[in-house]
Amino acid sequence: MANARRVSWSEGLRYRGQTNMLTWVLHRLTGLGVLLFVSVHIVAAFFLNALGDEISTTITRWYESRPVQVVVYFCVLYHAFNGLRVLLEDFYPPLLRYHRELIWLQWAVFVPVFGLPAYFMVTGLLFGGA
Repeated sequence: MANARRVSWSEGLRYRGQTNMLTWVLHRLTGLGVLLFVSVHIVAAFFLNALGDEISTTITRWYESRPVQVVVYFCVLYHAFNGLRVLLEDFYPPLLRYHRELIWLQWAVFVPVFGLPAYFMVTGLLFGGA
């Protein structure tokens, strides 16, 4: 069992977790984002079969919009890269010594892999691309 810590509300609110806390929070939020997207996708398919085309078309139009696609792309990609980093640290414990460096490496790989396609998605949206 983990050690019990007696921390007051004010001390808890003043906690500054830095990169470890940021990666933890982003991993949870991006997981929820992917879950939300999949749930909306399932609901749209249900409405198409059960209630008709109008509601399903509205929902589908929303989740196929470019801003939502960029957010979903961010969620899936960040969740995957962070999951790979955590997996590497779990299966090869000597890497824990370089935890902070691995987080920076994760961001160094993530930013261009996310940024370039997101840029083209957004500029396609702004300048009339398909």
